[in-house]
Amino acid sequence: MSGVLLSGTRERTSDNGAARRPEQEPAPVTRTFRRRGTLLAAVSALAIPLAACGSDEPDRSAASDTTTSSAAPAESSAAPASTEPFGSGCSAVPADGEGSFTGMADDPVATAANHNPVLSTLAQAVTAAGLGPSLDSQQDVTVLAPANPAFEAIPPADLQALLADTPRLTSVLTHHVIAGRLAPDQLAGTHTTLNNDEITVAGEGETFTIEGTLTGTPATVVCGNVQTANATVYLIDQVLAPAS
Repeated sequence: MSGVLLSGTRERTSDNGAARRPEQEPAPVTRTFRRRGTLLAAVSALAIPLAACGSDEPDRSAASDTTTSSAAPAESSAAPASTEPFGSGCSAVPADGEGSFTGMADDPVATAANHNPVLSTLAQAVTAAGLGPSLDSQQDVTVLAPANPAFEAIPPADLQALLADTPRLTSVLTHHVIAGRLAPDQLAGTHTTLNNDEITVAGEGETFTIEGTLTGTPATVVCGNVQTANATVYLIDQVLAPAS
């Protein structure tokens, strides 16, 4: 026999009969391809979750932006309600002392009116009717207070007759008082007075008028939102007349 197979090696003889060095058989090609295929599969399997993680980031950012946008509060365009006295007639109120806005805030309404020179005739009428203690003891009322020009618009003889007629004077004065403190944005409308009748205020903002006066001329608020210890006061330029 010209050659002997030993443990996976092969011997060959030369043409002259001499034995050549055994040669190692090459490794099967299919095993190498199988290893490379396994490695590629592992890399691909690892790359898929990494790509998925990366693709989540923009979604989180977008969701965060959407949440932030939807949570942002809408800005209101409404103007805040006034908390200070308003009106051209406010300039006649003393800047300091008991008759000033600050001084009036510490006193009940009849006492406050008595200290304010702009309301001196009203204070006289309240005293003549004996209503001072009653008005001072009221809890949270709104007073449409006729300033001095309102009484000056009444003919002198008629004014004196009114001040002398206590029942009529009482009816006139209590017709100017509304239960509850009304802010400027609540003033317009129909309200029940302490005279057990109704009064209607028209207007908005800082402009208000009231029909039904002793002279027939509509009353105008000349200084509004004045605070006393127990009332919100609106100074007017006419004396209101209760319904007959």
